[in-house]
Amino acid sequence: MKTRLTAAGTLLALAACGCSPHLPGSSHHPQGASAPVTARAAGPALDALETLPVKGRAPQTGYDRTGRFGPAWSDATTAPGGHNLCDTRNDILIRDLRDIRFRAGSHCTVVSGTLPDPYTGRNIAFTRGPRTSLSVQVDHVVALSDAWQTGAQALTQQQREALDNDPLELVAASGPANTQKSDADAASWLPANKAFRCTYVARQIAVKAKYRLWITPAERTALARVLNTCPDQQLPRDDSQGVALNTPT
Repeated sequence: MKTRLTAAGTLLALAACGCSPHLPGSSHHPQGASAPVTARAAGPALDALETLPVKGRAPQTGYDRTGRFGPAWSDATTAPGGHNLCDTRNDILIRDLRDIRFRAGSHCTVVSGTLPDPYTGRNIAFTRGPRTSLSVQVDHVVALSDAWQTGAQALTQQQREALDNDPLELVAASGPANTQKSDADAASWLPANKAFRCTYVARQIAVKAKYRLWITPAERTALARVLNTCPDQQLPRDDSQGVALNTPT
C-alpha cells in the first residue's frame, strides 16, 4: 500500500506542474485505428492511471454525437452485449435496476423498477413514459465529447460506436445528476455520493485505458486525489460485477 500511496503523491506533484514523463512500465498506446481495443488486465486503478498519457484537450471541431458515435443505444455494435436483441439503454436498465417489470411479452423493454442511484445514494423509482423516463438516465462515464477531445478522433467509426455502447462506459443514474455532470471530466465533476467516487474514477480510467484515450493534467490530479483515499481500488473489467450485463432470456 505504501508504494501505491507514494505513486499517487508523485502523480499529484507531476500533474500540478503539468509534467508527463514516461513512467516505468507505462504503455503509451498508439492512437492508430489498427491497434485492437481490449480491456486492460485487472489490477489497482492507481497502477492503470500511471499508464495513461497526459496532455491537453484537442479541439472539439468535428464532434457530432450521432455522426461520430452512431445511433444512440444501438444493438448493432461490437461492444459487449451487441447483437443480443436488446437495445443498449434497456440492457443497462436491466443490469442496474431492481424489482424490474417488463413490457408484456418482452424480456427487454423495462417499464418500471427501482434504481439504487450511485451518483446520489438515493433510491429512485423508474416508470417508463414520456414524462417519467428521464428521472433515470444512462450516463456515459466518460462523456462522449470528452472522449472525442482526448483521443477518440483517432478511433475507427466501429470502435467509437463500441465505446458509445460499452457496458463498461455506461451506468444508470439520476437524471438531474447526469444533467449536472454534462460533459465534465473528474476535474470538474464527481458524484455527490462520496462512497461511489472511487468506483466512478476507476471506471473512467478503465474506459480511457481500453479505448486508448488520454487525460488532462487537471484530470490526472483529480483522479489521483480520489484514488489516494482508496489505493487498493481495483480496475473494473468487462466481466466485473456491476459491469457485465444480465443476459436477456
